[in-house]
Amino acid sequence: MSLNLALNSNCLLGESPVWSPVDQSIYFIDTKKMSINRFCISNSLFETIPTPSEIGCIVLKRGGGIVAAMQSGLAFVDFTVKEYAFFCTIDSDILTNRPNDGKCDGAGRLWVASMDNKEVSSSGRLWKVSPTTAPEIVDSNFVIGNGIDWSPDSKKMYFTDSVNRAIYIYDFDLGSGTIGNKEMFVKIPEDDGFPDGLVVDGQGFVWSAHWDGWRVTRYALDGSIDKVVNLPVPRPTSLAFGGANLSSLFITSASYGLSSAELMNAPLSGGLFVYDSTVSGRLSNQYIAEIS
Repeated sequence: MSLNLALNSNCLLGESPVWSPVDQSIYFIDTKKMSINRFCISNSLFETIPTPSEIGCIVLKRGGGIVAAMQSGLAFVDFTVKEYAFFCTIDSDILTNRPNDGKCDGAGRLWVASMDNKEVSSSGRLWKVSPTTAPEIVDSNFVIGNGIDWSPDSKKMYFTDSVNRAIYIYDFDLGSGTIGNKEMFVKIPEDDGFPDGLVVDGQGFVWSAHWDGWRVTRYALDGSIDKVVNLPVPRPTSLAFGGANLSSLFITSASYGLSSAELMNAPLSGGLFVYDSTVSGRLSNQYIAEIS
């Protein structure tokens, strides 16, 4: 097991990594630089395209392309020709909100957490976006709604409330796309930072990136700590499995908000890291834009 710098990407706020097995690339975003990035593992080619506004997350779309959740709306993205086709908005009634983290469930619905961009108001919401219905608010009252993922059997959904240092667990019905019986999964101690992005591995264990915690933590099914991966940067942000056998854990990070002294102490802040895991992850679910 080892941790390495995969790419010195110099992100202000690197986020939302997603592995594409088709082109053997890890896609990720920089929220504050307003970009979508692609790093090809086989040839180390790094490419970036600008976004029209601050971006919260990306997912792959079935059939090709990307879906991006941005402050200006949700859009289908053609990375090659740098084109955006907007199809809906969320939180348009709260101008200080923007989309934050998000993922797709096993049925191809997109779940997006929003946040107060000033990080003060509890105006954040959890949205469900389906191709057959209007976007729906399924939970609310978060300052920063964050990492989302599902158990391998799709019977549980995990969701991160960063400011409250909480990861919640819900019962999940894949057929209807409904959640219920919300409970606390883990409460992160103050010394360990704030929970940010989240991913569930093939064994059902939960990995969480800890902003201001210099670490990624793997939690067992009962919420106990199974493993801690220490990082050379204080602000890891999100994570995704990829690479051969899906055993490479890619970790994005941020330099945003760090002082000059803090950056001197952690010069790799904003980089993309890779951790060689002893367990494999799962391919990310893709957004299904049309129901056949």
